[in-house]
Amino acid sequence: MDEEKEPRYGITIAARLVGVRTHTLRYYERVGIIEPYRSQGKIRLYSDWDIARLRQAKTLMDDLGVNLAGVEVIL
Repeated sequence: MDEEKEPRYGITIAARLVGVRTHTLRYYERVGIIEPYRSQGKIRLYSDWDIARLRQAKTLMDDLGVNLAGVEVIL
């Protein structure tokens, strides 16, 4: 597996790295912006690639004013 896509962060750590709340990450997953790896116990694990994608989505929304539907199209 590519090291960049290796699942390594739980949802709490991922949320801190991106600067959002955990429920926001769950929502992004529900709408299809991100698809974190799931462990055998169904725990979400985020890779460095996932974190970069989430940061890009956050930048598009916060800095450029793109809505969530626009983020989905861009990403």
